[in-house]
Amino acid sequence: MTVLMVLFWAVLIGGGVALVRYFSGTRHHQQPGPQWPSGESRDGGGQDRRAENLLAERFARGEIDEDEYKRRLTTLREHR
Repeated sequence: MTVLMVLFWAVLIGGGVALVRYFSGTRHHQQPGPQWPSGESRDGGGQDRRAENLLAERFARGEIDEDEYKRRLTTLREHR
């Protein structure tokens, strides 16, 4: 009986955590449609800046290390 109670609460808490993570996922942080900061055209430097921002976000989240960040940033800036 005790095992079933512990299992019940584990499933209940796990489900709550899963729902919170699902509803607070990255899809809520994105703006609908393309966004260009003021002063940048659609085909201008906006794409380069966007690529650098995405790279910086990956570095900030810890998905890539500092060496990989610097290498990719250099590559991006060389191919402008």
